Amino acid sequence: MKSIPIKLSFAEEVKTFVNVANRYDYDMDLRAGRHVVDAKSILGIFSLDLSKPITLEVYADNCDDLLDELKAFVI
Repeated sequence: MKSIPIKLSFAEEVKTFVNVANRYDYDMDLRAGRHVVDAKSILGIFSLDLSKPITLEVYADNCDDLLDELKAFVI
């Protein structure tokens, strides 16, 4: 499992993030405090507090291809 801090500030960024995440078979969650949602769910992401950085948890060890595509959101 890998945990990566990310920042999603705008609705367009959330849409782009979800489109990229859905291209991969990895199981992924987003965590903000004690709230956890599926990283492939737009509605789930919008239920989080996006004013602060959130944590992307990818349940795979070799997910460098995914992280490469998401580097614009990594902080």
